[in-house]
Amino acid sequence: MTLGEFLKQKRNNAKLTQPELAAKAGVGLRFVRDLEQGKQTLRMDKVNQILQLFGYELGPVKKPEENM
Repeated sequence: MTLGEFLKQKRNNAKLTQPELAAKAGVGLRFVRDLEQGKQTLRMDKVNQILQLFGYELGPVKKPEENM
């Protein structure tokens, strides 16, 4: 699951629209849309503003090793 899919699922579970989530997190609607659509370059501080609403934050995650 991507970060965008995760946040969209959390937003839907909380019965929030994108504009409502943006207002609650203090970010722009465009940012929420970009995040949910999987934009590759986003400001981590703004991502954390949204994640904090659901009790999460960004952090390092070990990548699974690919089998060759």
